[in-house]
This record gives sequence, C-alpha cells and structure tokens, in this order.
Amino acid sequence: MPQTPPFSAMFDSSGYNRNLYQSAEDSCGGLYYHDNNLLSGSLEALIQHLVPNVDYYPDNQMRKIAPKILQLLTEWTETFPYDFRDERMMRNLKDLAHRMASGEETYRKNVQQMMQCLIRKLAALSQYEEVLAKLSSTATDRLTVLKTKPQSIQRDIMTVCSDPYTLAQQLTHIELERLNYIGPEEFVQAFVQKDPLDNDKSCYSERKKTRNLEAYVEWFNRLSYLVATEICMPVKKKHRARMIEYFIDVARECFNIGNFNSLMAIISGMNMSPVSRLKKTWAKVKTAKFDILEHQMDPSSNFYNYRTALRGAAQRSLTAHSSREKIVIPFFSLLIKDIYFLNEGCVNRLPNGHVNFEKFWELAKQVSEFMTWKQVECPFERDRKVLQYLLSVPVFSEDALYLASYESEGPENNIEKDRWKSLRSSLLGRV
Repeated sequence: MPQTPPFSAMFDSSGYNRNLYQSAEDSCGGLYYHDNNLLSGSLEALIQHLVPNVDYYPDNQMRKIAPKILQLLTEWTETFPYDFRDERMMRNLKDLAHRMASGEETYRKNVQQMMQCLIRKLAALSQYEEVLAKLSSTATDRLTVLKTKPQSIQRDIMTVCSDPYTLAQQLTHIELERLNYIGPEEFVQAFVQKDPLDNDKSCYSERKKTRNLEAYVEWFNRLSYLVATEICMPVKKKHRARMIEYFIDVARECFNIGNFNSLMAIISGMNMSPVSRLKKTWAKVKTAKFDILEHQMDPSSNFYNYRTALRGAAQRSLTAHSSREKIVIPFFSLLIKDIYFLNEGCVNRLPNGHVNFEKFWELAKQVSEFMTWKQVECPFERDRKVLQYLLSVPVFSEDALYLASYESEGPENNIEKDRWKSLRSSLLGRV
C-alpha cells in the first residue's frame, strides 16, 4: 500500500540495539577514544576540539584562522544550505562574511562566490516549492473530472507514452529532481526531539521544516494511485490486462536503471485491493516477470533481497563509467525507517552526559551515502508531455478505485455488494 509520512511513532524500536556505545579506553580532555576513534565527549569538549587555539594556530590572527573559517562556512553552506533560510542564521553569516571580505582580496572573492552559490540554491528551492504548491492546489479527483467534463480526460498513460522503457526513464527524472531538493538536515528534523539538556529556548531547529521530504513521500503515494487508476479505468478486460503488463515492463526497467523507489511504488499500486481483486483480468496476464519483481522487493527478512540489490547498485555506481550506471534511487520509505530506528534505538547522551558521537557518526554515514546518490545527473532525455501527465493528471481516490473495480468485475460477496451500492450512491448519485 502507499506510504504514510514516516515521522509517526508507529515503529517499534524495542528490538534495536540501544547500546551502540559500549566502552571507552582512552580519554583526553573530556573526549573518549577507542582505537583512535572518537566515541563520545561532552558538548563543551567537542566544541573546544573544533575551536582554533594556541596549539592549532600559534599566530592567532585573522589571516591565519580565516582559511579554516572560510572552509567551514563553505562546507556548511554547500551541505546544509537550508539552515540559512532562517533570517537570523543568514544575518549572522552575512556579518561574518563581511568581516572576512574586508581583509585580503583572496578572501573577498571566495566569500562572494560562497554567498552567490548559497543564494542561488535558496532561490531554486523557493521556485521548486512554489511548483509543488501549485501542483497540490490543482490536484483533482479523476472521478470528479469525469463526471463534470467526461470528454476532457480520454487519454491514458499508454496513449501518452507507449514505450515502457521511456516511461521508466521519465519516472527517474522525477525521482532524481525531487531527491535533489531534500536537504540532509530534513532527516534530522524529521525525528530529532529537542534535547532536554539544551536550554536554548530559541533553538533554530524548532523553525526548520521537512516539506521536501514529505513531498517526496507524497510523490510515491501519487505514483501508486496513478498506477491503480490506469489499471482500473479501462472498461474492457483485455485493455486492463494490457495495462498491467505495460506497468510490469515499466517496473522491470526501473529495477534495471536502479530506480527502486518507482519500482516499489508501481508494485504497491498493482497490489492495492481494487486492482488485486480483478481476478478475471489477472488471469489474462503473464505474471512470471511480475513474480520476479515481487520477489526482489519481498519485505521478509527485513527486505533482504532488496538490500542485496541495493548494495549491487551502489557498488555499480562507485565504479561507473557512465551517468546511467551511477543511478541509485533507494526505496525511500525503508531508508527513512532505517534512519528512524538508528535515531530512536541509540541514545543521544551517554549516562555520563557525554554526546554519543558514535551514533551521530553512523547517522552521518547513512545520510552521506544518500547525498551522493541524490546528486547524480539524470542522463535520459526529458519528455515534457510525459512528465506533465505523470505530475498533473487526476487520479482516483481510494473510494473511486473500488467503484471502478466493482464496475469492471462485479462484487463477489454481500460485503462487496453493500459497498458497491454505497459507493454508487455517494460518488455517482445512483441507487
């Protein structure tokens, strides 16, 4: 079934290892190490570890410290640009940038480049969110459109894009574009509660959003409902069977590309009850290829088959000789769930009050891998007509899907008959 937003407390983390930190053998100034790896430390010690001092920079002047500060700010603005949507953060950045730019010419040029790059990213983000808002505001139930303007929506996906391989490529365009706008800080904001040991009431994190992450989950749901709508729409059984086989080919090509999110959305749509109950239709479908795809995405053993395929795609990406081979689009809901369990299953603070550095290092590794995947350029040619259809065509609601399914293949029992009558009355105004 379609995904729900992954931030709810529906996951049970009781079985997760809450003792990621085991022991520390060596300590130095409030920082604890094991085999030369930093495991934990007090927040004050961790901050002090980053701050320039006499040992780091004997000549404690701006011309000595400035390159390191500039490097830190550049990496910050490139990796976490959404932090600076906050007016206070941007004001502080501009103030620090002005101080550095008032020094040597080299710093002035680099600071200007940093600020221009950040402003471009934030402007692009605003434009993207405006497009999302427009798409959301114009979203219409397909049944409503059919009732009011029956001639306005005669097309189906196969008339717009007859080639399943092309459709898989256009889906990959949408996936990579939407992934690219998810900031790494959104993963943190999705789950992290305010630390009770932090006393800053005006914490920036309270005002941060996860809108792009949520929009990506909504895209998965839309694609699942679109698939189900396209299958339930045709009046003739042979047309519905042909549509199912079409989406099987689309899903298989998504798997070959490394687009696991679209693959799972398509499988989810084909497994929705209004579709799966169409037994006469499925009897006309050659399901061998679909069975293979379902096996690959089988949730048993914690999605073992999928995780194996994902590791293979990730390895291929590392040694890729072409942009196509670099594509890795993970099943996003499972990625979110993994990060959720890691965050909930391991404490932020150790019993001695130290920050559990090892936990945050593991979180950073998972998010960093995702950041690498989302920056891949899509190598396929864009088809604006197909993209427009995928993003804006009205789809059935769940009730409308059931009604279309019953109209195609009649109810099989009294419960279905009662529901069919209720839906015909409420959606079509018929008794």
